[in-house]
Amino acid sequence: MKTYVNPPRSEWPSLFRRAEQDNGAVTERVKEIVARVEREGDAALFDLAERIDGVRLSTLAVSDTEFAEAELAVKEGVKAAVEVAVSNISAFHRAQMPQQVRVETMRGVVCVQRPVPLRSVGIYIPGGTAPLFSTVLMLALPASIAGCAEITMCTPCDREGRVAPEVLYAARRCGVTRVFKTGGAQAVAAMAYGTESIPKTDKIFGPGNRYVTIAKQIVSGRCVSIDMPAGPSEVMVLADVSARPEFVAADLLSQAEHGRDSQAVAVCDSEELAAAVTAEVGRQARRLARAEFVDGSLAGSLVVVLPDRADMIDFANGYAAEHLIISLRDAWGAAAEIDAAGSIFIGSHSPESAGDYASGTNHTLPTSGWARSCSGVNIDSFMRKMTIQELTPEGLASLAPVITAMAEAEGLQAHAEAVRIRMPK
Repeated sequence: MKTYVNPPRSEWPSLFRRAEQDNGAVTERVKEIVARVEREGDAALFDLAERIDGVRLSTLAVSDTEFAEAELAVKEGVKAAVEVAVSNISAFHRAQMPQQVRVETMRGVVCVQRPVPLRSVGIYIPGGTAPLFSTVLMLALPASIAGCAEITMCTPCDREGRVAPEVLYAARRCGVTRVFKTGGAQAVAAMAYGTESIPKTDKIFGPGNRYVTIAKQIVSGRCVSIDMPAGPSEVMVLADVSARPEFVAADLLSQAEHGRDSQAVAVCDSEELAAAVTAEVGRQARRLARAEFVDGSLAGSLVVVLPDRADMIDFANGYAAEHLIISLRDAWGAAAEIDAAGSIFIGSHSPESAGDYASGTNHTLPTSGWARSCSGVNIDSFMRKMTIQELTPEGLASLAPVITAMAEAEGLQAHAEAVRIRMPK
C-alpha cells in the first residue's frame, strides 16, 4: 500500500481513480456470447458450459434430488447461521416496504401512487473462487418479501455438474423458484432473452467478473433492466486516535481478499496511525489463505494522511466508497456529513463483514464511485411504482383552463380538445 501524506486537493481526483482495465477484447467476446445465446438458446448454454467450464451437462435445471442432497450436505452450524442472517435481513427489508400514496391535489382531482412488485427477477450468483451463498440471501429475500412471483437463479457448477450445497440450501430457504447451472455472460444473456429452459426475466441482479458485468451492461440497453453498475469491491476506513490499528487493518484486508482488483483505502489523521495500520496490514496478511488475491489488491490500495477532520470527510465524499467505515470520535456526527457511500459502518465494533453477512443491511452496493448517484439494493429495487388518477366532472372543469392553456402553448391542439370535448356545451 502506498502512503500519501496530506496531499493537496488538486491531487485528490487522481487518488479517487479505481484500477482501469482494458475491456476491449472482453467486450467483443461477451457480445459474441450474448448474441449466440439469444440466437441458439439452450444449445449455446450446453456448448459454452463444456467449452468454458469443462462440464458436459444433460440438463440445466437443478433437480429436487440435488436440493435434497444439498440440505444434507450443509453443516448444522452453517444452517443455524443462515437462520440468524435470514431473520435480520428479512426484518430490515420488511421495514422498507413502501405504502400507497393517495392525494387529492385539488377538489375533484385524486392522484395515487401504488407500489407493484416486479413479476420476474433473475439472480446471478458467482461460483468462482468462493461460493457466495450470502448473496443469495441478499437478493432472494428482498425479492420474496417484495412479492416477486418468479425468482430465477443462475450459478455455475463444478466440473462434476454440482452446485455448491450452501448456495442451493440458501436458494431453497429464500424462496427461489428455479436454479439453473450456467454462469458468466451466457447466464446473463439467458435471463435477459429466455431460452427453452430458462425463463426471460424483467430485471437481473447480482455481482460477477468482467464478463458478467459487461454482459449486464449490454442487455440492459436492450430488453431488461439491471440492479446497478458494478465493479470491483472496495472499502474506505476513516480513522483517528480513537481507532485500533489492528481493527482498521483487518477491515482493509476483508475487502482485499475479494480479488486482485479490489481496493482498500485508509484515511488517517496522523502519520503515526498510518504507519501502525500499514504494519498491521503486513502482519495480518501473512496469515491469510487467499494471499494471491490480497497481494494484488494491496498493490493498488492506499493510505492517505489528512490531519484535518473536515478534509477527511470531504475526501470520503469525493471517493464515494462502496463500504465506508467511520472509526472516529463522534462517528455519528461524521456520518451525518457523508453524502456519498454505499453503506456506512459506525465505530470500532462495526466491521464491514457484519453488513456482508448478517446485520440486516444489503451487501449489494454501488462501486467505482457510483455511490454518488446510485443506491444499494433494497426493497424498492424489486418494485416499480404506478400512478393512478381520477377526475370528477367538477375536478376536470376546474383544471380545464390550466390544461388547455398549457397544451396550446406547446402547440398540441388535440390535447386541449380532449379536455374541451368533455366540457358542458
